Amino acid sequence: MARKTKAEAAATREALLNAAEEVFFAKGVARTSLEQIARHAGLTRGAVYWHFKNKGDLFMALVEQVRMPFQSLMDEVDKTDTALSPLEAIRLACHAGLVRLEQPSYQRILSILLHRCEFFSDINPLEMQDKIGNECFEEMLSVFELAQQQQLLRKDLSPTLATRMMQTMLGGLFHDWLRNPDAYSIRERGGELIDASIRMMQR
Repeated sequence: MARKTKAEAAATREALLNAAEEVFFAKGVARTSLEQIARHAGLTRGAVYWHFKNKGDLFMALVEQVRMPFQSLMDEVDKTDTALSPLEAIRLACHAGLVRLEQPSYQRILSILLHRCEFFSDINPLEMQDKIGNECFEEMLSVFELAQQQQLLRKDLSPTLATRMMQTMLGGLFHDWLRNPDAYSIRERGGELIDASIRMMQR
């Protein structure tokens, strides 16, 4: 059989990730087999193993598609205005994250990670959530530290506490919204919460 071109291989991998997203969302991760994912994609199980070692590897690749490192959101904001204060940059970066969350693929994959994934074989959803959360915390903390250096934070609020407050608020918002995304716009409600949080934190 002729070797696939890079473009064909990339298309096959994308088809498998799309199928995994749909089947994981419908059935949950533990109740989904690689055979079901392959069949949903119109491919063979051999195609799955060509691209992924196992279900855990496939799931990790799916989650990686929607990771939003806080620094990447900051970079996105900096491209539009390099003269922003640290607190304003945090506010706009959080708003940018909410815009991404309303994209259907982000919504489904994060819903799978938070609400449709159990401990299973080589999949540890809490470990994945902790890793993402810790990375975000460290990146956001560095910006709040800069805000403190510029005397923008309230005197009684440390950068660490400010970061914990913001991350806890956002985490609760994500969990509540993903249980029923049609109930309200996370961009609107979340935007109000972000803006109010920043106002309460600044001097």
